[in-house]
Amino acid sequence: MKQRTAQVRWEERMQTPLLVLAAAFAVAYAVPIVAPGADGWVHTLCTAVEWVVWGAFAVDYLVRLTLAPSRWLFVRSHPLDLLAVVLPLLRPLRLLRVVSTLLLVGRRARMAPQITLTTYVAGAVVGLMMFGSLAVLHVERDAPDGNIKTLGDAVWWSFTTMTTVGYGDHAPTTGLGRLLAVGLMISGIALLGVVTANIAAWFISRFERDDAEERRQTALLEALTAEVKALRAQVTALSESSDSSKSAATVATGATVPTGGGTGAAGVGTVPTPAGPPDKPAVRG
Repeated sequence: MKQRTAQVRWEERMQTPLLVLAAAFAVAYAVPIVAPGADGWVHTLCTAVEWVVWGAFAVDYLVRLTLAPSRWLFVRSHPLDLLAVVLPLLRPLRLLRVVSTLLLVGRRARMAPQITLTTYVAGAVVGLMMFGSLAVLHVERDAPDGNIKTLGDAVWWSFTTMTTVGYGDHAPTTGLGRLLAVGLMISGIALLGVVTANIAAWFISRFERDDAEERRQTALLEALTAEVKALRAQVTALSESSDSSKSAATVATGATVPTGGGTGAAGVGTVPTPAGPPDKPAVRG
């Protein structure tokens, strides 16, 4: 059995705590945007929760970096985690840590490949819709010419943008809002590509299984046919051998049976010549 590294053991141990912290961060991020008129202590509490969660993510990243066999490879393979730690003041980037945590937990699930990918896609859709809705609402709500003023408008805009429908009834007007729109468009196209590829891969794997089963049955039939032919050849050979043995025995038996007359060596197998009448005396004239 392959021994797990210290990094893997740490990641498995921190899955549940990180998921809980990610949910707390999502709530703390959403409350001030959805309820901007809440009491001051609510906003203060949400800000404190955000910083605590960010600190926990930073500690988790540093520990994983320390335990990684190759630190440079770890940095290159986890760019989202690095952005979430280095750029804490940009809330949209920090919110992406929620999505990555959900995908980390789903990636460990022991399911069939199609179910696992469906879990990835569902988690990514929910996370990105939440990210897009809250971020664009936070940016566009106070814009002079903005038309995304409520959470419902933001969710509708995120859904139509991610599905690349784009009705145009709601659209961002600020530069940051349009940048968020570009990110959601690219994400939506990527998710559609993943879903399409997953469906195609499922059909291909199903066809390959059917072909393999058909080839297996064909091979079994060919082996059975060859075995039947071999058995027929053996039966034919045994039958011919039996007929040859019977013929040889018949010939040998007929050559040793006496046919009558005479005894001894001279009389074996010889036919006696019948004696003719005695010669008449010659007549003299």
